[in-house]
Amino acid sequence: MKKSLLMSVLLAATLAACSTNAVKDKPAAPVVDSNASTQAQSNASSSSNDSASTAAASQTEMAVNPLKDPNNILSKRSIYFDFDKDQVKAEYRPLVEAHAKYLVANPNAKVVLQGNADNRGSREYNLSLGQRRSVAVKKAVNLLGAPDKQIETVSYGEEKAGDCKDEACYQKDRRVDIVYDND
Repeated sequence: MKKSLLMSVLLAATLAACSTNAVKDKPAAPVVDSNASTQAQSNASSSSNDSASTAAASQTEMAVNPLKDPNNILSKRSIYFDFDKDQVKAEYRPLVEAHAKYLVANPNAKVVLQGNADNRGSREYNLSLGQRRSVAVKKAVNLLGAPDKQIETVSYGEEKAGDCKDEACYQKDRRVDIVYDND
């Protein structure tokens, strides 16, 4: 009988401890990760409003597409060439590298490299030159690790060329445009 009385008391105590009554006016104790103690100490001086705005800003940054961010090198999409040349100039190598890294990091991304030429020369020659330029950029991107399946080359030759009368205008026509499928 003593044993059953003891069991009843223990059962009652256990049930009382598991009560689901919410305590009002008492804030919940925060859970602290011991690895984050250094970070918590450095953030102790900032207010909760600052941390909320920082969290919102970091979420916004993640949502920004790097291809459309004007402050990101990936927003630059044209590689210019010298007259009658198809070699990628040294000044455009960082741009080519950035796009190659993006393609490697995003295996579902696809890009079309559109080769262009100015309107000097025959139509056939300019189509060929535009193709050589787009292939030159493709080779550079391939060497940096981007696979062929993500890259297409096309030549517009002089089709997109302006009605140029001077060298400054011609320079704008001698280019490869980088166009992503999701643009």
